[in-house]
Amino acid sequence: MNTLFDKIWDKHVVQVVDDGPTQLYIDRLYCHEVTSPQAFDGMRARGLKCFRPDHIFCMPDHNTPTHDQDKPIADPVSAKQVNTLAKNAKDFGLTHYGMMDKNNGIIHVVGPEKGLSLPGMTIVCGDSHTSTHGAMGAVAFGIGTSEVEMVMASQCILQQKPKSMRISINGQLQKGVTAKDVALYLMSQLTTSGATGYFVEYAGDVVKNLSMEGRLTLCNLSIEMGARGGFVAPDEVTFNYLKGREYAPKGEEWERAVAYWRTLKSGDDAVFDKELTFDAKDIEPRITYGTNPGMGIGITSLVPSQGGECMPGEAKALQYMGFKAGEMLLGKKIDYVFLGACTNGRIEDFRAFASIVKGRQKSADVIAWLVPGSWAVRQQIADEGLDKVLEAAGFEIRQPGCSACLAMNDDKVPAGKYAVSTSNRNFEGRQGPGSRTILCSPLTAAAAAVTGVITDPRTLL
Repeated sequence: MNTLFDKIWDKHVVQVVDDGPTQLYIDRLYCHEVTSPQAFDGMRARGLKCFRPDHIFCMPDHNTPTHDQDKPIADPVSAKQVNTLAKNAKDFGLTHYGMMDKNNGIIHVVGPEKGLSLPGMTIVCGDSHTSTHGAMGAVAFGIGTSEVEMVMASQCILQQKPKSMRISINGQLQKGVTAKDVALYLMSQLTTSGATGYFVEYAGDVVKNLSMEGRLTLCNLSIEMGARGGFVAPDEVTFNYLKGREYAPKGEEWERAVAYWRTLKSGDDAVFDKELTFDAKDIEPRITYGTNPGMGIGITSLVPSQGGECMPGEAKALQYMGFKAGEMLLGKKIDYVFLGACTNGRIEDFRAFASIVKGRQKSADVIAWLVPGSWAVRQQIADEGLDKVLEAAGFEIRQPGCSACLAMNDDKVPAGKYAVSTSNRNFEGRQGPGSRTILCSPLTAAAAAVTGVITDPRTLL
């Protein structure tokens, strides 16, 4: 019996090249301002039009400032990239959601919330975190610029078929443990290369009980284990999330779509290339201590050591972070808190953050950036009154964008400063040259924001 990955992949195969790649049909291409300019230039040079322009959606997110978006972008490089995307989308007749457009936001947040990402689809974007859309029950993965051009021209791509892996997490999550903590735990167990060459299907009790926002977070971080992508089989959680969304099927088409989507699951006798099982009771709130997402620990644990020395290959990371093997990070002073990114910029993440800070005050020593993943999320924050809760606690809600996830806009963490961040990567300089990033969940970020130090969020729940 084929796996769900096999079912979706095989349905999209156009042809298989002998001793070569598969020509795979692509249902949806997302374009942002960073990886698309060369692809558009290549199309122009060859005098080509987009083969299926209605399947392509464009929006800026990496370079957009998260304040004063109604004014011209001050940084000339960012301004050029954002303006170039707008021109390219217009020239090629593509849907474009620019800054201040109510449909704008981070592309991996907007796609699912508009119903553009649907079960059974193949979805690509020139961005590694395209794996996020796998939460909808889709095969979604990042591609390079030349491949973006390939999809524009033909709506197809040449790909080697990855191997299949199923990761099951069973049991029930403890209080204060979120999907982000599950993902950080998996990365510490598999390392950042443990799923290389695989497409991961997430399963088990924990995954079934996750909200759609939680599943989006989990799939978002698949790439950080080295996986080509990750996904969750569609179920009632998926259908309830999608129903009524702008681009989701309507009426009789909806009924037909759901009937088909219900068939999208791996059979009981499906054979995976690799299977792993984990227990929810082993997962507590997590933080990272090093310079890749796999260098993580439970928040009450010590930085790993062997006889008081750091683990092999980690000395450079610990030196950069200013930490020592064998020490506890609880109580460490921090400087910045970032809530947002395509990892944790959704409404559920703001609800979690607000649940901790309600009735408390932001630490005077902390600079906090709270950045919704889209204008729709920002509106929902207002509709639910979370803006009042956050503002009363001393926080400001910014405008949508990738923000401090990466140093491509104004929201940069200064050298040597510690940032507790809900984003996806803690590489050297990722949030700004010399910045030090500690990855965590929205609950843990909120706890640090009000105490000024790394804090176990369970003590504040």
